[in-house]
Amino acid sequence: MLSFDAFLPEEGLPIYLQIVRHVKRGIAAGTVQAGDELPSRRVLSARLGVNPNTVQKAYRQLEEEGLITSRSGAKSEVALTPSTVEQVRSQLLEQEAGLLLRSLRQAGLDKGAVFTLLERLWEETKEETP
Repeated sequence: MLSFDAFLPEEGLPIYLQIVRHVKRGIAAGTVQAGDELPSRRVLSARLGVNPNTVQKAYRQLEEEGLITSRSGAKSEVALTPSTVEQVRSQLLEQEAGLLLRSLRQAGLDKGAVFTLLERLWEETKEETP
């Protein structure tokens, strides 16, 4: 069963989109696999303290994107192909990089300062990567 133990609500983003992002991050990280079951809408809404319609909206979006399948009266489960996993990874990377770049621009960094920062961090994390 897909876990929402590490789910932390964020300000400024509708909760249903946060649920979608949580599932997609799990897919990109490889912790969510094809066939994994999602909690029922009622269970997840109680766990997160949100309206069941909010969870329904998130699950509907995941279905429309082809990431989960749902059958009436049965649990929803993750439906993935290798190309879907790569597509989710690419989309998330682009979104996360875009958010980072907007934040750095708002902080007043120019392109050169951003590249310098990224290069330094790249070198520092190189030693951490196996």
